[in-house]
Amino acid sequence: MNVKLILLETGLKMIETIQQDHRNIMQLLQVLDNKISLLKEDKEIDYRLIKSIISYLKDYADKYHHPMEDLIYDYYLKYRVVTDQVANRLADDHHKLKVMTSELDDLLGMILLDAIISKELFIEKLEQFVSRQKLHLVYEENEILPAIKNSLTAHDWAHLNLQWKHKQYADPLFGKSISQEFESLAERIAQL
Repeated sequence: MNVKLILLETGLKMIETIQQDHRNIMQLLQVLDNKISLLKEDKEIDYRLIKSIISYLKDYADKYHHPMEDLIYDYYLKYRVVTDQVANRLADDHHKLKVMTSELDDLLGMILLDAIISKELFIEKLEQFVSRQKLHLVYEENEILPAIKNSLTAHDWAHLNLQWKHKQYADPLFGKSISQEFESLAERIAQL
């Protein structure tokens, strides 16, 4: 097989991993949307389930998903001409999402410790989080990933593959083996 073709396939696998992560995250956002609706209807919800989703997004996205995107995107920005607005948006989005995720995680921690948090405040924070996540995913899927796919060469992908520290990593929720921490969440997602 042609070396250039193998390298391009490696790059496409990295992009496919990112896109699969996006589909998985959208499933989690769907669960959160459902929880928001239940809260607005004054129905009981399982805050531990929401905490599990936020923990997954906080840990997995920050350790694996965003670093892979950032590696590819930083390389793309370094070797391709793009506007400053485009150049800064992804990094800004990742930073803001990290902060929002951490804040929501802290809020959920307080709720689970029986702190008094207004339902309206929690709904507002959760809605903002879900909305921001969705906008971010749509931006990446519609703008960033197509531009990267059309721009990077086999040589570029070879360089990126060498730089990727985590190589094959196991998704603790959507992977072949589900982490005990996320078993109840995986069961809930299977019901969708």
